Amino acid sequence: MALTIGVDVGGTKIAAGVVDESGVIVEHVRRKSPATDPHKMQEAIADAVADLCQRHEVAAVGVGAAGFIDAARSTVLIAPNLAWRDEPLRAELERLTNLPVVVENDANAAAWGEFQYGAGHDVDDLLLVTVGTGVGGGLVLDGELYRGAFGVAAEIGHMRVMPNGRQCGCGQLGCWEQYASGNALLRTVREEAEGSARAAALLERAGGEVEDITGQMITAAAEEGDAYAMEKVHEIGRWLGEGIATLAAILDPASVALGGGVAEAGDLVMDPAVDAFRQTLTGRGHRPELEIRMAQLGNAAGLVGAADLARR
Repeated sequence: MALTIGVDVGGTKIAAGVVDESGVIVEHVRRKSPATDPHKMQEAIADAVADLCQRHEVAAVGVGAAGFIDAARSTVLIAPNLAWRDEPLRAELERLTNLPVVVENDANAAAWGEFQYGAGHDVDDLLLVTVGTGVGGGLVLDGELYRGAFGVAAEIGHMRVMPNGRQCGCGQLGCWEQYASGNALLRTVREEAEGSARAAALLERAGGEVEDITGQMITAAAEEGDAYAMEKVHEIGRWLGEGIATLAAILDPASVALGGGVAEAGDLVMDPAVDAFRQTLTGRGHRPELEIRMAQLGNAAGLVGAADLARR
């Protein structure tokens, strides 16, 4: 059975795992992410791979990185939260590991993992919407990962939904992730909490300090029935549903999978997302309706998907 290694590279950690042909993670390791030093980042990835190769016979390595990857799946054009700029990552990692390497955008890798082994295993088309710090996406059409002419397709979080809206880290105004992400939820609550009687219970959880409010606190309060927290989580769900309706009008996928940390709120996000989708979908009532599902692989999706892409 061919084993490959998948590596999920983020701003704070590097997760690497040996994955078999069934999508099962046989063993995994973690390393701290030296995000400000590109060369140390490559060395940390190579170290994790070498560690796993001591105990497993591995055929190839797939790397999922949060950034824009070129069409050849070789160079990181830019990674906003890492130090890579026009970085020949594949060549460097192949030199360090002596293994074939494929480099892919992390959300694309996650979409492929969900398509093969998770929420999209029974369809030919899948749009993955990952909702965490920002909003990411990956798209599979007719059984193939869609990457676009230059390799940077499906950056759906930077679809503009509000003209002259909130400033986004990409430099634009009014991007979807400024309204439908974990950061958007946290920013809104922190802006409103101080001096708001409705947010008193939530503020109490944070010891009275607005800046100590976390996304996990908001979600936990919503799950326990706190009316204010529920309202704010529902707002994120509605923004997600409206954005998915716009994407459905353009892409017409069979299914959309919601993943990422915010999606872990479950029905608190899913129900308002589905309602908003149905209310804003063009041609509603006269066209087949896609299914919005929860992603199934959790944080492992990118690692599993990258490993499978390397195998192929």
